[in-house]
Amino acid sequence: MTKYKQIRIALNNCGVIDPENIEEYIARDGYMSLGKCLTEMTPQDVVKEIKDSGLRGRGGGGFPTGLKWEIASKNKADQKYVVCNADEGDPGAFMDRSVLEGDPHAVLEAMAICGYAIGASKGLVYIRAEYPLAIKRLKIAIDQAREFGLLGKNIFDKNFDFDVELRYGAGAFVCGEETSLIHSMEGLRGEPTIKPPFPAEKGYLDKPTNVNNVETFASIPIIIRKGASWFNKIGTEKSKGTKVFALAGKINNVGLIEVPMGTTLREVIFEIGGGIQGGKKFKAVQTGGPSGGCLTEKHLDTPIDFDNLIAAGSMMGSGGMIVMDEDNCMVSVAKFFLDFTVEESCGKCSPCRIGNKRLHELLERITKGQGTMDDLVRLRNMSNVIKDTSLCGLGQTSPNPVLSTLDNFYHEYVAHVKDHKCPAGECKDLMKYFIIADNCVGCTACARVCPVGAITGEKKEAHFINSETCIKCGACIERCKFDAIIIQ
Repeated sequence: MTKYKQIRIALNNCGVIDPENIEEYIARDGYMSLGKCLTEMTPQDVVKEIKDSGLRGRGGGGFPTGLKWEIASKNKADQKYVVCNADEGDPGAFMDRSVLEGDPHAVLEAMAICGYAIGASKGLVYIRAEYPLAIKRLKIAIDQAREFGLLGKNIFDKNFDFDVELRYGAGAFVCGEETSLIHSMEGLRGEPTIKPPFPAEKGYLDKPTNVNNVETFASIPIIIRKGASWFNKIGTEKSKGTKVFALAGKINNVGLIEVPMGTTLREVIFEIGGGIQGGKKFKAVQTGGPSGGCLTEKHLDTPIDFDNLIAAGSMMGSGGMIVMDEDNCMVSVAKFFLDFTVEESCGKCSPCRIGNKRLHELLERITKGQGTMDDLVRLRNMSNVIKDTSLCGLGQTSPNPVLSTLDNFYHEYVAHVKDHKCPAGECKDLMKYFIIADNCVGCTACARVCPVGAITGEKKEAHFINSETCIKCGACIERCKFDAIIIQ
């Protein structure tokens, strides 16, 4: 482990090489792994190496990558496909984009290795159209790899053909689910289908298809080059290697990090991340994006890996990590993530389409001070039903932020319901602005900036805020120099 607790595997070349120059990638052992596979290893050897490494899918599911390749390799067909899932949709996540912008050849090399291992000759990168720089650099990398004979026909003179094309997504979060992604690439609505059959049996154009995300592929070349035994010495017993996280929110050092599995949340947030902005108190961290959950101070010493995060009520997800401080309302946080999943639901199954909408309505009522204690029971029961009955991972994980905040911050829900107060002071409908008469000198500064005329009073006399008219914009507090205005 390095001095700064990070080890670069997926991000190995990012920021080190010119991503638009294939020769710089080759100078750092690029395409050596592909050459090794084609000249020294059988497809079965490659599959075994990836299985022995213990690499698990970095897109969120954590399925063993080698096993997925093995299943695809055993399905016979005249055509097979390798698909790279670059449809990164989590709020605050930018891991895949950074890899594609900084090291596109690593992904192309890994896709070719996968193609050799499973018997596929065609690769497809499904990338969201909102990533113009990543798309540009992928196109350049594909053209350069073809020019150097590293994509196309008879690669390394070993009678192995493999080429890559791009497919563009329109930014639908549900298309991160592999069956939805495949349907989108086929020109159909991006909706999931019941599994089995799995894509490894019947995927793109009904042919065996292997789908891995960007970060998973980016780890492949170095595993082949250095060996499975080198890789599986990093991380924990059941979660090998490293994980890239996108640190965001109320944290001093925002950006990408790559740490060995087993690194604790405390190390990530307070050592690598530099702690909470403004010296505020840490309150929670949302891991796994909208599909994950909020972890609290009691979880700070939890080693980060697939199983530990699930046991704590969250999940690894693709690697988004949003840090919150004492000023964040956890009911509002749950509503924010649920608002996202309601918007992104494909609408195919009713538990997700209708159930999440009803959940969101309950949270809306609670944040407005209109909820009841029975609503809290409904929240939990409905969340569990949605998890158990939704068709795909979007619906099955969408209630996680609700359940985790109910488990860890139940008192905040009760405060909203019983006391009609938001302990964090974030829910506007539960705020009331008051002027402390003893502090007010009647300068009229607050009244002059109020956009709705809610503040009245004579000069040099204490002013008054009409709570029915006040829109709680905060302009009066910013203008007052005498600390005369408070929020309750």
